[in-house]
Amino acid sequence: MAPKTRAQLAEALRKRDVPEEAAEAVLGRFSELGLINDEAFAAAWVDSRHHGRGLAKRALAAELRHRGVDTDTVNEAVERLDSDQEAETARRLVERKLAATRSLDPQTRTRRLAGMLARKGYSSGLAFRVIREALEQEGIELEEDFP
Repeated sequence: MAPKTRAQLAEALRKRDVPEEAAEAVLGRFSELGLINDEAFAAAWVDSRHHGRGLAKRALAAELRHRGVDTDTVNEAVERLDSDQEAETARRLVERKLAATRSLDPQTRTRRLAGMLARKGYSSGLAFRVIREALEQEGIELEEDFP
């Protein structure tokens, strides 16, 4: 069984019709013993999903909130990633996909690569900067008015 947040475990207990007082007592005791630790869960989630899937802070925060992690814990976990790490991960993602787009015109390549980065939670500014750099390394200049 994969690690779960306190909110996910509470929901599982509700679905099994465990009385709320009993569920709260169990969850409280598990927290005291360190068996439930949303901070550790969030930190591990950010490391795993950023390095494994290349997700940006925005996507990671959304996933953690969806799992019931409180806002302060989410912010603390995603702030562990600095902007340089995020930009480097975006560069690696673009490099991996670049070869598959070589037969396309520069604007189409840019749109596809930007879409891939957007789905992973990267801002459009960072995405277009990284894509422009990658295409320029191939000797392709984008039009000035193209993001």
